[in-house]
Amino acid sequence: MNKTAPHILNASTNLLGFCLVILTSLKITKFNHHSYLDEFAVGAIFCLSISCILSFLAIKSKKEKTSNILENIADILFFVALLCIILSVLIVSIDVV
Repeated sequence: MNKTAPHILNASTNLLGFCLVILTSLKITKFNHHSYLDEFAVGAIFCLSISCILSFLAIKSKKEKTSNILENIADILFFVALLCIILSVLIVSIDVV
């Protein structure tokens, strides 16, 4: 089985920075009172943060079974975060039109 934990860690940290920029810009522009965009961004930030931690622990784990479990959970949380980001993009695109 290919190890995906390093890829999850890399992608999660990049998307975490992206989501933090989104959340910061929403707070600066005070746009967060008009939509659920900030809630989805916070959900993505939470999932990506936990995904980063779990994928890092999966990389560092000495036990193969523990590493696989942590990697699978990190993968699921990464997918949930992607769904939150997709919903955020849909909200922005609907609100702009």
